[in-house]
Amino acid sequence: MELPADHVFAWMEGISAGREQKDILRIEKAAHFAIAAHEGQVRTSGEAYVNHTFAVAAIVHELGLDTDVVIAALLHDSVEDTPVTLEQIAVEFGNDVSHLVDGVTKMEVIQEFADHQGGKSQQDAKAESLRKMMLAMVDDVRVVLIKLCDRLHNMRTLGAVNIDKQKRVATETLEIFSPLANRLGVWQVKWELEDLAFRYIEPDIYKSIANKLAERRVTRQQFIDEFIADLQTGLTDQGVKAEIKGRVKHIYSIWNKMQKKDLEFEQLFDVRAVRVLVDSVQDCYAALGIIHTNWKYIAGEFDDYIATPKENNYRSIHTAVIGPNGKVVEVQIRTHEIN
Repeated sequence: MELPADHVFAWMEGISAGREQKDILRIEKAAHFAIAAHEGQVRTSGEAYVNHTFAVAAIVHELGLDTDVVIAALLHDSVEDTPVTLEQIAVEFGNDVSHLVDGVTKMEVIQEFADHQGGKSQQDAKAESLRKMMLAMVDDVRVVLIKLCDRLHNMRTLGAVNIDKQKRVATETLEIFSPLANRLGVWQVKWELEDLAFRYIEPDIYKSIANKLAERRVTRQQFIDEFIADLQTGLTDQGVKAEIKGRVKHIYSIWNKMQKKDLEFEQLFDVRAVRVLVDSVQDCYAALGIIHTNWKYIAGEFDDYIATPKENNYRSIHTAVIGPNGKVVEVQIRTHEIN
């Protein structure tokens, strides 16, 4: 099964944004190299295997990584799964790309070793695998980023494999790959990995929370963005200089909080949350007054950890207000210094 030419053209259009012409030509050469290398190979779903390498390279591009990493992502399975050698890759695309592909291939071998290691518990084997992957980061962190993007696409397409493998891969993702993404600060990848894994590990709970959220993530983010804009205007009008950050909790983190706090979904007030960063403690309280003036606050959901810091010295003001359309928003207020 070959990748249609129009698919390659459309993919190249997306991947070319912000890149110099010489880099675009190198990526295009690698795309055709990958197509030739994986010719005839198909995934469990029946689609051309090379579609996977294109998808991984696209995720790498979305993370803003350099051209060598995009090319290595296109070729990340070529040495393991095809007759292509590292020497060929070095000749065609340079030693840096060859080094990255070699690193990803070694990480795959380490993972397979950990999964089949005898004489140890599964948990110990996974911990050993994680430590070895951490060591790979010392050599070149880009290798781990490619591997994370590879795992993310595998999780996005996990529905094509049997249920036993779904559970195994999803558990491995939570135990190994999500912590790696967290360590590297690749938050969007971490959140998506966790939600996808949770979907297969606890499908009923996942569906229940998803139904209770009752709105698409994009819609929730749009709500947060609009709330931030209104809050920014309110603060600016009163002379309070602030930086406001917003987030929408993903399903796995919602479930985690429900478990840790022994709460029902309806008892959570931070499914939508914003963080207000100001210059001084005085501005924290000024911001709080403006927020409570503009939106009705929820009694019992106010905590002043600036006046009374937590034992770990955490300092912030927490409140929850009823925002537009009756939707609750948690607001955290702290200084830049505290943050």
